[in-house]
Amino acid sequence: MDNIILQKENQTATITLNRPQILNALDQKTFDELKTAVEDVRADGSVRVLVIKGAGRAFSSGIDLTSLAKPDAKGGGTFKDARERIRGLQETLNSIENMEKPSIAAMHGFALGAALELALACDIRIAAEGTKMGLLEVKYGLVPDLGGSFRLPRLVGAGRAKELILTGDTIDAKEAERIGLVNKVVPAEKLGEETKASADRLLKVAPVAVGLAKTVLNKALGSDLKTAQEAEIYAQSLCMQTRDFIEAVGAYMQKREPNFKGK
Repeated sequence: MDNIILQKENQTATITLNRPQILNALDQKTFDELKTAVEDVRADGSVRVLVIKGAGRAFSSGIDLTSLAKPDAKGGGTFKDARERIRGLQETLNSIENMEKPSIAAMHGFALGAALELALACDIRIAAEGTKMGLLEVKYGLVPDLGGSFRLPRLVGAGRAKELILTGDTIDAKEAERIGLVNKVVPAEKLGEETKASADRLLKVAPVAVGLAKTVLNKALGSDLKTAQEAEIYAQSLCMQTRDFIEAVGAYMQKREPNFKGK
C-alpha cells in the first residue's frame, strides 16, 4: 500500500495515514487501502485493538478536493457514480465502528471533514493540544456524508452538532473535549504515549466481552430499552460460556491478574 501503513505489535494494529506532504488528504486510493487494512485487522485473531493515526503534521486535512470528479451539468451517470462511491466510503467507516475490536483515533494537527468522520467512527478519540477539528463540508457546497450527521449528535447533542455542521466552524482540542467530542487532550509530545496507554488498558480486559459490549452499546444507541436489554441478554449468555469468564473468576478467587485468551 502506498498511502497507508499497517503495523502490528503486541496485539495492537496501527493504521497510519501516510500522505504527509499534503496533510494526509483522503483520496479514493487512500480509502481503498484503508478498507483493505481494516479488513485485515478484522480478520486477524492476534489483533485485539486498532489505532488510527496520521503521519507528519496532521491526522488528516480531510477529503482531497483535487481528487473529486467535477460535476456533470448534464447529469447522466455522474449522480449514480457519486452515490456508489460515497456508499463504499461509508461502508469502510462502518466496518471500523462495527468490528468487535475497540478502535482509537490519535489526532493531531488537523482532523477536518471526512477525517473527523473517520475519527467519529472510532470508539475512543485522543487529541493533541492545538488540534483543529470541524466538519467543513458546507463551506464547499457539500454536506457530511460519511456518517457525521449521525455520529456527531450522539456524542455532543443535537444543538452542538447542528452548530458545527451548519456553520462549518472549526474548534480546538480543548473545546472538543469540553463538549464530549474527544475523550482526552494531551500535550503533542505525549500523544503516542497516551494512545499506547489507552490501548494497553483495553488489552487487560477480556477481548470477547469487549467486542460484545461494543456491539451491545452500538445497538443500544439506535434502539429502545427492550431491544437493548435483549441484546445484553444474548451477549451475556455468550460471555458466560467463555474460558475468559472462568479465568476471571479463578483469578479473583486466587487474588491474581487474569490471563485472558479471547476464548
